Amino acid sequence: MAVLSGPLISSFFVFMILMSNNLMYSGFSQPTCKPAYPKDAIPVYKEDVDMMQFPENLEFLEAEFFLWAALGHGLDRVAPYLVMGGPPPIGAQKANLDALTEKIITEFAYQEVGHLRALKSVVGLFPRPLLDLSAKNFAKLFDEAFGYKLVPPFDPYRDSLSYMLASYVIPYVGLVGYVGTNPTINGYLTKRLLAGLLGVESGQDAVIRTYLYERAEEVVHPYNHTVAEFTIRISELRNRLGMCGIKDEGIIVPLELGAENRTTSNVLSANYYSLSYRRTPAEILRIVYGTGNEHVPGGFYPRGGNGRIAKSFLNKS
Repeated sequence: MAVLSGPLISSFFVFMILMSNNLMYSGFSQPTCKPAYPKDAIPVYKEDVDMMQFPENLEFLEAEFFLWAALGHGLDRVAPYLVMGGPPPIGAQKANLDALTEKIITEFAYQEVGHLRALKSVVGLFPRPLLDLSAKNFAKLFDEAFGYKLVPPFDPYRDSLSYMLASYVIPYVGLVGYVGTNPTINGYLTKRLLAGLLGVESGQDAVIRTYLYERAEEVVHPYNHTVAEFTIRISELRNRLGMCGIKDEGIIVPLELGAENRTTSNVLSANYYSLSYRRTPAEILRIVYGTGNEHVPGGFYPRGGNGRIAKSFLNKS
């Protein structure tokens, strides 16, 4: 009888392990990884398209803001096929970021490119709207939040903390918009798209809020206000512009707004039941236009948003 030795023994045992694994699973059907949708389910309802295209206004804004800050250029270089002929943003520039913050924002930037690709594949893209990402526009927004002109004017591109405070302004609006959109769509493919987008937008917002919460008591140079104060003022401004009560909270809150009324820390913004707040397209436009009026463009969208929903509000102005 032949005797196995050396490398032959090792090969023999590897072979036996593989065979035992195959035998172990041979009694089971082949595993499936695709979700089992109902046989007659509709992937995308006609009515879903407008509702899922509306958030593209926010996705374009986030993509350009993150790309320019991290890389010094935007969609026109990274993914020109996604701009659909829309004009380049106003005033976007490279931010003065430290290594950690730059890595975070670079990841966010490419995530937003992926979001636009996903939206294009399911509901189609409209042309990128004209976006104002200038330091001057952000300075105006922060002045309005504090009720007076900050000196010097707030510059989101100045340093990492300033940039993350400016980033606090944007993804959360998209997050609550997706929560509000969810009950209005029906197709299984559009629901999957929304859930995937909402998951990542929520993650981005959580990273930004955690970053700022770690620095809550730090005074933002050269202003005599802490990081926590900045977040509270921005959240209060968005609530005023949205005009539908409290749907936005800073990183520090009174107990009555904390989780189960037991925390003043507010790393995640949520309602009485610790569920994400939700907003309608009209509320979102009031906020991102900075006018408090969904019919009057301005702020990040000097000419208003694109898509049937945003255009319908402009046509009624």
